[in-house]
Amino acid sequence: MAKEKKSALKEKKGVSISEITNESSIKAIKKKRRSEINTDALVASILNKDITALSRAITLVESKNPIHLEKANTIIKACLPHANKSIRIGITGVPGVGKSTFIETFGKHITSKGKRIAVLAIDPSSSLTKGSILGDKTRMEDLVKDDHAYIRPSASGDSLGGVARKTRETIILCEAAGFDVIIIETVGVGQSETTVHSMVDFFLLLKLAGAGDELQGIKRGIIEMADAIAINKADGDNIKPAKLAKIEFNRALHLYPEKSSSWQPKVTVCSALNNEGIDSIWRIILDYAEITTKNGYFNKKRNEQNKFWLIQTIEEQLKSAFFNRPKIKKELVNQLQLIETDQTTPFAAADYLLGLKT
Repeated sequence: MAKEKKSALKEKKGVSISEITNESSIKAIKKKRRSEINTDALVASILNKDITALSRAITLVESKNPIHLEKANTIIKACLPHANKSIRIGITGVPGVGKSTFIETFGKHITSKGKRIAVLAIDPSSSLTKGSILGDKTRMEDLVKDDHAYIRPSASGDSLGGVARKTRETIILCEAAGFDVIIIETVGVGQSETTVHSMVDFFLLLKLAGAGDELQGIKRGIIEMADAIAINKADGDNIKPAKLAKIEFNRALHLYPEKSSSWQPKVTVCSALNNEGIDSIWRIILDYAEITTKNGYFNKKRNEQNKFWLIQTIEEQLKSAFFNRPKIKKELVNQLQLIETDQTTPFAAADYLLGLKT
C-alpha cells in the first residue's frame, strides 16, 4: 500500500493558543525585536550557512527604516567578498505556465546533484491594498523541506520588472551563505522584464503550447533576452503541440542577430509535473556557463550589471531622500490639492517642488 503523502501544511504541530497569548511570551518577543542587532555576529552566522541569520539579514535589507538601512549596508559590504560564486538564474513566464511547479522540480533535481539552491520568489503586490499572498512555500512543499534549499518569498511592492526592491542585495547575502544556485522567480512576463535580466547570468523563459503564446512571446520581444525557452506542460495530449511550438520558437530565434555572448539560445520541452526534460535544461545552463566563462562574457556581463545597479541605487536613494524631506511632504499635499482644483498642472507642480530649497 502506497504511503500517503504528507502535506507541508501539516508538517509540524502548531503552537497552542495559550502560548501565543501568554503575556510573558509576548514581552520576550518584543524585547528580542528591540534588542541591538550585532552585525558582526550576523555576518559570521551567514558565512556559517545559518539560515535564520540569512533570513534576518534579508529582512533588514528589505526594511525602509533608515537605521536598518545602515546596518544592512554594513552586512552587505562584509558579505560581498564571499559572494559571486553562484550561477544566477532568472525564470519568468505568463501566469499559469507552471513556474512554481517547475522551480520545485528543477530545484529538487539540482539538490540531488549535491548543490545548494536559494529561490527568491517574488509575489505581486496589490495596487489597492499593497498586500501580497507570499504563498510560494506552500506551492513548493517538497522543496521547502529540502535541507539544501532555501525559499524566500518577497513582495514586489511598487517595483517594476517583477522583482522586489532589494532582490539584488538579497542575492549577495544568499551567495555569502554558500548557495551554489540562485533562482529568481518573477511575477510574470512584462515589458519591464529587463530588470530581472540585469541581475542574472541565465534567463529562462517558460512558455505554453497551444495557447497563442508563441506569437505573444515574439511580439513582446522577450525572446531577445531569453538564453533558453522551455515549453512546459509537455505531457498527455499536450506533447504534440509542445513539439510543434518548439519548432516555431526555433525558427523565431534564427531571426534575431547573434548575441554578444556567442551563445545560441536553446528551445526544449519539459513536464515539471512528470519530471521530464528537467535534466536537459540543467545541462543547457551548465553549457552556457562553460561557454561564456571561457570567452569572458560571464564576468563582463556581471561587471556591466554592477554599473547598472550603481545608477539604479543612486536614483532610488535620491528619490527616497527627496520625498522624505519634511518641506516636500508638506508642499506635495498642497500641490496635489491645487492640481485637483485645476489651479496648476502636474508639470508646473513638479518644477515648483524640485526648486524648493532644503
